[in-house]
Amino acid sequence: MNIEFDDRLVVVTGGAQGIGQATASGFKAAGARVHLLDIDSDGVEAAAAEIGTGCSTVDLGDQEAVAACIQEIEATHGPIDILANAAGGVRGQIGRPISEVSEQDWRAVFAANVDAAFWLAQAVGPGMVERGRGRIVFVASGAGLRPSRTGIQAYTAAKHALVGLTKQLSWEFGPGGVTVNAVAPGFVLSNPASQKQWESYGAEGQQRLIDGLHTKRLGRAEDIASAILFLASDAAGWITGQTLSVDGGRS
Repeated sequence: MNIEFDDRLVVVTGGAQGIGQATASGFKAAGARVHLLDIDSDGVEAAAAEIGTGCSTVDLGDQEAVAACIQEIEATHGPIDILANAAGGVRGQIGRPISEVSEQDWRAVFAANVDAAFWLAQAVGPGMVERGRGRIVFVASGAGLRPSRTGIQAYTAAKHALVGLTKQLSWEFGPGGVTVNAVAPGFVLSNPASQKQWESYGAEGQQRLIDGLHTKRLGRAEDIASAILFLASDAAGWITGQTLSVDGGRS
């Protein structure tokens, strides 16, 4: 099966590093026109220069900013065919007892992982439905299917919410020819936050994690990107509302 995206316009969020950057590289190699979004202006500009894409800096938790950004992209480059939303994460937080979690910390994680996905879908989805075609792929997490290794309550709750949003939007957009799916990565060393988490396990904890995987190796950002490209392709045209675990067999 040869997956190609010749001349399709793909917006990849979280494109400054990790899974987002690997996903953008995959789409670009498959012939797509790619535009990166990230809150990290320096990082996204460097990634765009390396891959050869356009980019914009935007806070995806801000509804008005997202709407304006998407409108500008489509006015300049034409309709968006595919949205791959890899933005999110723990916002620099660590696991703590519930009694120590502030409202600000709780809301920051939801803004990055749930609000952002909703505002993006709100901005691109209706246009896709009107044109009768589109693909939306969210990056959820194994934490959206079970408790999170991070110990961060908001992260687990937010990723569970993202799985639910995937199903609901699939129901809403499906009759218009738009599929909505999610990928749930296992532990992937893809950015400074995951590297910090990995180091916190120590040698014994790291070995236990690897021993719990059928593949006996950690995932790579490219492993997740490959699943995203498949779900965004014509080959996945009758797959929607699904959350695909890409975790080396842990699930």
